[in-house]
Amino acid sequence: MPIAIRPYQDADFDALCRIDADSYAPEIAYSRRTMRAFLRLPGAECLVAEEKGEIVGFVLTDRDGPAGHVITLDVAPAARRRQVGTALVEAAHASLARHRVREVDLETATTNEAAVAFWKKHGYRECGVLRNYYQNGEDAYWMAREI
Repeated sequence: MPIAIRPYQDADFDALCRIDADSYAPEIAYSRRTMRAFLRLPGAECLVAEEKGEIVGFVLTDRDGPAGHVITLDVAPAARRRQVGTALVEAAHASLARHRVREVDLETATTNEAAVAFWKKHGYRECGVLRNYYQNGEDAYWMAREI
């Protein structure tokens, strides 16, 4: 069954929090409060991936004029390596482009080789290192691409 991408609905909140908690270490995963705050940002957009009626991933972006930001891209562990992340990124890029965003950036842990490779595969380049970015002291790459 194909992956369906759709806009976030309030009823999705618990599933998003579970996927985020399953995707990151506790000191990196977002709290429910932080997740809710991101979803309420004026330029926020969350797209959800469903497979067989189950949420298997989501991407949360924010935009401000010509600048966009990927807040998080989360895919449930059981759904990884099945193009869910790619489908979400492509849908997010298309939406950001419709809103006249010209460049999008993100942060990802320097030690997360799979994530760095994923983002590079999707056209992102490393722009710098953010020292002690995460609560556990881990560094992050600041990455960006034009849309």
